[in-house]
Amino acid sequence: MSRRAKLSTRILVSQMVILVVTMCIGFFLYAWVTSNQLDGQYQQRALSIAQTVASMPEVRDALLAEDVSQHSTVQQLAATIQRSTGATFIVVINRSGVRLTHPTPELIGQRVTEPIHVLDGQTYVDVDPGSLGPSADGFAPVFGPHGTVVGEVSAGIKETQVNDALWHELPWIALWTVLALGIGAVAALLLARQLKRTTFGLELHEIARLLQEREAMLHGVREGVITFDPTGYVTLINDEARRLIGLQTDALGKGLDELLPEGRLREVLSGESTGPDQLVLTANHRLVVNRMAVNLAGRRLGAVVTLRDRTEVDELMRELTSSRGLTDALRAQQHEFANRMHTVAGLLELGRTTEAMAFLTETRGAVEGFAETVSARIGHPVVAALIVAKATVAAERAVTLLLSDVSRVSQTLPDPSFSQAIVTILGNLIDNAIDAASLGPHPAHVTVRLVQTEHDLTIRVSDTGTGIPQGASLSIFREGFSTKQSVAGAGRGIGLALVQQVTNRIGGTITVTDGPGPVFTVVLPLQPSDAPQRTDVVRA
Repeated sequence: MSRRAKLSTRILVSQMVILVVTMCIGFFLYAWVTSNQLDGQYQQRALSIAQTVASMPEVRDALLAEDVSQHSTVQQLAATIQRSTGATFIVVINRSGVRLTHPTPELIGQRVTEPIHVLDGQTYVDVDPGSLGPSADGFAPVFGPHGTVVGEVSAGIKETQVNDALWHELPWIALWTVLALGIGAVAALLLARQLKRTTFGLELHEIARLLQEREAMLHGVREGVITFDPTGYVTLINDEARRLIGLQTDALGKGLDELLPEGRLREVLSGESTGPDQLVLTANHRLVVNRMAVNLAGRRLGAVVTLRDRTEVDELMRELTSSRGLTDALRAQQHEFANRMHTVAGLLELGRTTEAMAFLTETRGAVEGFAETVSARIGHPVVAALIVAKATVAAERAVTLLLSDVSRVSQTLPDPSFSQAIVTILGNLIDNAIDAASLGPHPAHVTVRLVQTEHDLTIRVSDTGTGIPQGASLSIFREGFSTKQSVAGAGRGIGLALVQQVTNRIGGTITVTDGPGPVFTVVLPLQPSDAPQRTDVVRA
């Protein structure tokens, strides 16, 4: 059969070949069993005839008498019974093996060549070639007055009668075989059609090609792919998806409740949280997750989930946003500096030298004063530089950044990763506070407090904005949630989620007060902690 033949045709032909071979084997086995059963039935019939004749007194008397005239009487009796029963022969033999009766008169009085079977007093059946041809024979002993065996009666039915009976049964056997074959053919046809519907009309070579292409595509792309059946069990997951969600065990055939703990990732993957391009933060990645239901020909087949790693892109976007903000602030300062220089030049042209020097001294002191204050209280250069840069950005947006008088941070922190964590947490909290304060009542300001003790570092950021909306305190740390107006490409709803992610990774805690003038407090242990990760929300 051609490899390009239709799947339904190949299935139908294969099933028909199997059915025909099976039915032929079954037919011959049934015929063989029936033949053996008919042989047994005819042997028992012959034995019954032999036992009936052996029980007749005339036969016993003839075997015991020496009068040859009685032998003719037995011959006539045997011929009558033979005709009435349809037996092929009935032969009476005395103990010496001499025939008293036989269908062939010439053999009467002659000795049989084979031994007498019933001398032990038991009946016997067999298929014997015999002088009249193959026959099903039965042998019965004839007992004398004292219970001794005085002779034997054998009756036989020719095998041609057995064969005739078998040929009479075979048409019915053949009829049932053909009927079963027809039912099997209809079942094979229905099975072929069902399989064709199940495979959506695809042929075997097309299915094989699709499988090869799927394996190459799924394990070659740099996006994670997970597919689910209609009941929510995983049917496929590629290597990238395993890496992104941190699966170490075999996921095929399992539900999400067996693979992932409760949380936003499981909600998005299961479809409990709906929407396109949903942002999910894991321990090491920032993922964009899309879940799409799959329906084909009106049938619900499950769902396909794609996962894109946006960690590096988000880092670059945030760095670019910070750079743009700092550039805008520097540009504004440049304009302000030019205005001040014009003012100084005007004073000098007017001959007001003293006033020009006083104006320059005042301007320089205002700029250098804040930097010196930060440097005196914040020993770590990276953290100090961040605060000074954020103060410039805040000033551009008419917001004053204040550093609390009690703020103290040493020059050394546990390790570079801890410093990076502080930059992420503090930078996001200050950015959010500047945004909130710029939209609130004026004068607007943001207050930063950093206190380092022997065991931990406390970061507290507050602003004069309108605060967190009522009821939103439990949602502000969730990926994608934002109280700000959405701006294309701005990546809203990730800042506080990052703060929570980094804080939890270190083993710290977050508290926040809702209402006007919110206060975010982050406590970070300076030593590694195995404490459970948590986020506390305190309502004012």
